[in-house]
Order: sequence, then C-alpha cells, then structure tokens
Amino acid sequence: QVHIVESGGKLVHPGGSLRLSCGVSGLSFSDFRMGWHRQAPGKLREMVARIIDTRTNYAPSVRGRFTISRDNTKNMVYLEMKNLKPEDTAVYYCKADKELMPGTEDDYWGQGTQVTVSS
Repeated sequence: QVHIVESGGKLVHPGGSLRLSCGVSGLSFSDFRMGWHRQAPGKLREMVARIIDTRTNYAPSVRGRFTISRDNTKNMVYLEMKNLKPEDTAVYYCKADKELMPGTEDDYWGQGTQVTVSS
C-alpha cells in the first residue's frame, strides 16, 4: 500500500518560518513527481509548489518565500516556508503523481498537516 505522511504543521506568528516534511512509502519514489497543495476553509485547493526532477514550480503567492526540495535517497519531500503570512493558513497536502499515458496519471495524496499563521 502507498503511504504518504505529512508533518511539521503548527501555529506560527506572521513573518515566521516553518518546514514541512512528507515521507512516502509503497511506490518508486524517484519515478514520481512531488508537490505541495493547500486548502483553506471555504476556498479551493491550490497548488503551492511542485518538483519534477530538478525543476520546480511555485504559485505566485508563495514564490520567493517557499522552497520545495526532495531527497530521493530517503523518499522525502520538504517545503521550507519563510516570511509566513496569515493568508498562508491552510491544510497542506503532499501529492505524488506519475503519468501513465497521455491524459491519465497515477496519483496519491497524504492526509494533510495544518499550518496556522496568526499573531
């Protein structure tokens, strides 16, 4: 079975920093694209950051503040968050996906970790 587990979410003050971790098991980690997504109450889930091989992509709202990285020897993916803002408050989800054929993919999600940014 595939297991994806996020950790590191907590209450932080505006301007603070936080590091989220995602551990993956049950799949060939290096073959999968990894990403972080978030969802706040009453809002749509949005992509925050993705890492595909050595390439990274970020949502405009977090670019320059968040950094995604992965360690294929440990089956881990990380999200370094700096200068956190109240609007960053959300449940953060770790996602693994791989394209099987054009137009279809194999994807897996973690259960999420809560990040709250408040004074």
